[in-house]
Amino acid sequence: MTELTHLDRTGAANMVDVSDKAVTSRVARAEGRIMMQPETVALIRAGDAKKGDVLGTARLAGIMAAKRTHELIPLCHPLLLTKVKVDCALDDALPGVAVTAEVAVSGQTGVEMEALTAVSVACLTLYDMVKAADRGMRIEGIRLIAKSGGRSGAYAADD
Repeated sequence: MTELTHLDRTGAANMVDVSDKAVTSRVARAEGRIMMQPETVALIRAGDAKKGDVLGTARLAGIMAAKRTHELIPLCHPLLLTKVKVDCALDDALPGVAVTAEVAVSGQTGVEMEALTAVSVACLTLYDMVKAADRGMRIEGIRLIAKSGGRSGAYAADD
């Protein structure tokens, strides 16, 4: 295990100084899912949710969340993101919705937190959009699946 970068030598939390890092292309991908009753999946598929376009709203919420990650996570740097893509796919096998996010930047620090935040907020938005029909939904499996760029190199999750 490497040392924690957000703690100084006294153990106090601090924002990491990235000023000496090179600007590189960095990409992160994350995933998660929201499990629900098959009837709730059918409701979303039919477009009959009272609040409107469930998948479109969740996708936009995820994009907006990625752009505001630094406002939500105290020690994250504000970044000029160059790409945020969020996909919400109905999956009868879960049953539920599989959510993925890909975030890119040319910068001095990575975008893992932005990708994870995008997935998290998209899942929360899905819950909010159809909670009247199914309060027993579960958000599960939010994780980083890949990242590239930067000093630490590439990472790919084991499946």
